[in-house]
Amino acid sequence: MDRRNGTLSTFFIIVGISDLAELQFPIFLLVLFMYFLTLGGNIAILLLICFDRHLHTPMYFFLANLSILDISSSTITLHKILLTFVSGDNTISLKVCLAQIYVFLSLTCDELVILTAMSYDRYVAVCNPFRYNVITNQGICALLITVCWMWGFLISLETFIELTRLTCFQSNKINHFFCDVVPVMKISCNDTSFLEIYILIVGLFVVAVIPFLLTLISYVFIIVSIMKIRTNIGRRKAFYTCSSHLTVVILLYATLIFQYLRLNSRDNLESKFSSLLNTAAVPVLNPLIYSLKNKDVKIALQRKRKCIALSKV
Repeated sequence: MDRRNGTLSTFFIIVGISDLAELQFPIFLLVLFMYFLTLGGNIAILLLICFDRHLHTPMYFFLANLSILDISSSTITLHKILLTFVSGDNTISLKVCLAQIYVFLSLTCDELVILTAMSYDRYVAVCNPFRYNVITNQGICALLITVCWMWGFLISLETFIELTRLTCFQSNKINHFFCDVVPVMKISCNDTSFLEIYILIVGLFVVAVIPFLLTLISYVFIIVSIMKIRTNIGRRKAFYTCSSHLTVVILLYATLIFQYLRLNSRDNLESKFSSLLNTAAVPVLNPLIYSLKNKDVKIALQRKRKCIALSKV
């Protein structure tokens, strides 16, 4: 259709992961299972951090915020698949669609900077352990996490404003399972060149590259400090304190690269599944990684099991 022949849409139709009827139920079960795992795992981490005083440290303060973010991100992206299967309504209003894009972009930005703040925390813990409690005191941590949450919503605001200026669309069908900025731009009749440049410069460089470089710099200093430790036991102990965070960082950036390298892919199903990997699989794996690879969390879980067992006696 000619871009000049578009119409102003007040609602969109979310196509979903697949329009094949025989795949709807398996997709629903898969998404529901992953969503419940995300809720269960992250809520468990939150409760454990809240009620175990041994976990009232800067690292777990940031981890609690990461769990809140994972729950929010999964809810904002996956709820439409679940609601569509239950109600049969796959429409979404223009205002709600734009709001979903804004919140999703903001939460993605927040996750990257929260992980960057966590890398700084690990840097201080390994490279300056004797001043750790002074440098990462409650005031500094509260300030850091406030900046992290505000950063995502402020940096995504210009994208949201530009999207509200779109006046017509070639189609009201969004070929995705939630409202994302690229699928909406693809069906717009308006000139989106400024928005594309803004997303490329700000989205790639400011949102992704700078946090990645800051995280990388932190780990360069961490590795240098670890190599200076004389004993193998000391080296392993120092590296172990960073292993969970490093695993999560690698997982997130790998899935983001995998997803956005396929934005222009002709295989829409492949693009959707790569997006599903980022929005559903990563929030599921984060609490598992911190549970399985973190000694403090394992010990806290054992303490809670003992408390529960004693309470039943």
